[in-house]
Amino acid sequence: MSVPTAALESSICAPLPVLGQNVTVPLVTGGEVTYAALDYAASAPALQRVWDDVAAYAPYYGSVHRGAGYLSQLSTDLFENSRRTVADFLGCRADDQVVFTRSTTDSLNLLAAAIPADCQVFVYETEHHASLLPWRDAQVTYLNAPRTPAQAVESLERALADRDPYGPALVCVTGASNVTGELWPVKELAAAAHAHGARIVLDAAQLAPHHPVDIAELDVDWVAFSGHKLYAPFGSGVLAGRADWLQAAEPYLAGGGASRKVARRADGGVDVDWHTTAARHEAGSPNVIGVYSIASACKALTEAGFEGLVAREQELVGRVREGLAEVPEVQVLSLFGDDAPRVGVISFVVRGWNSSHFAAALSAEYGIGVRDGLFCAHPLVRTLLGSDPQDPGECGAPEAEPGERSLNAIRVSFGAGTPDEHIDRFLRAVSELVREGAQWKYRTEDGRCVPDRGAAAQV
Repeated sequence: MSVPTAALESSICAPLPVLGQNVTVPLVTGGEVTYAALDYAASAPALQRVWDDVAAYAPYYGSVHRGAGYLSQLSTDLFENSRRTVADFLGCRADDQVVFTRSTTDSLNLLAAAIPADCQVFVYETEHHASLLPWRDAQVTYLNAPRTPAQAVESLERALADRDPYGPALVCVTGASNVTGELWPVKELAAAAHAHGARIVLDAAQLAPHHPVDIAELDVDWVAFSGHKLYAPFGSGVLAGRADWLQAAEPYLAGGGASRKVARRADGGVDVDWHTTAARHEAGSPNVIGVYSIASACKALTEAGFEGLVAREQELVGRVREGLAEVPEVQVLSLFGDDAPRVGVISFVVRGWNSSHFAAALSAEYGIGVRDGLFCAHPLVRTLLGSDPQDPGECGAPEAEPGERSLNAIRVSFGAGTPDEHIDRFLRAVSELVREGAQWKYRTEDGRCVPDRGAAAQV
């Protein structure tokens, strides 16, 4: 997958309005500054459009599918219309199902519970833990980190050709890395999977907010993503794709909504007739607000012009990479090399700095929010840092003092709501911290590097 040429040639969109864009935060050195949210890869700020739509609906909130009253009927229509909006956003095929979940992690665990009992799963070690870990009850083949897109396809083809016995198989792959931002060759991987009789699920958690995703065009069998990364932070997610495995599986959760008919048997037991629609895996009262917020975000991105949003983000990616390249102490992490297309997610390390210390200084002294650690992709980050991918690690900071080298990284991520000033401030802060050092003393507290509020003076 690559960034479309048409997108780069289109008119660049202005940043979309998001919540929190005028929030100010205190600096440890004194004064306040407008917060620069550059941790979109973890959770993107809500689009103002999403917040306004949810606020307008909130007084009419009601239980869906179960009420005869006006508000219940209105909420049911909104819920099911949201399903159709998401299907359109993803380019779903006519017989695909859209199942609403809590997150990408929840979606992939749902699919893991629905795969046939003898299914073999193939997953790269480069995956986020949401894609790497759900397949506990399956026979799993973990593929080594490829160093080119072509190598990714070749290693998958070899693994699929060697599988024995020949039966159901599933490939799980990311669309865009949550560590490097690099785009994976999804369409080519789908073709390789299908050529060997396997199916493929796309983890689009980092792809969908930054790049159009079309199930039919990519020819993937399922797509999973989270609302909170798509500017809709209300605890909801999506699993969309083929219906047959989902219909054949036991419900992900047993309860009301998933059951169509329940009756007592003469022997005292219970017979259950489960739904065959998406409701089969949506037991309980659904997150109507979360579902509607995803639909609202899908509409907002589409109406704003996704090509223009992609074009602007690519401009920001170029500026960040060029700015970091001017600081010799900075090493940007990459699997596929400098020329690989990527979304607005960039991880790096700084020579002579503990990554947690650097991230803490960005926050405390410049009002910039980034992320440090292993980003719930431990084997990948260990590989990129040249350490043993089997080394233990935690998502938070290690127990290393400020200034000590740490086996983790710093991630800056941005998207449709990022203003130019936030990028400029980030690049200036990186340069100043490397050149002049931190202005404050820091210490490790509960595994994190934090400003030493008890320090008598600045350093």
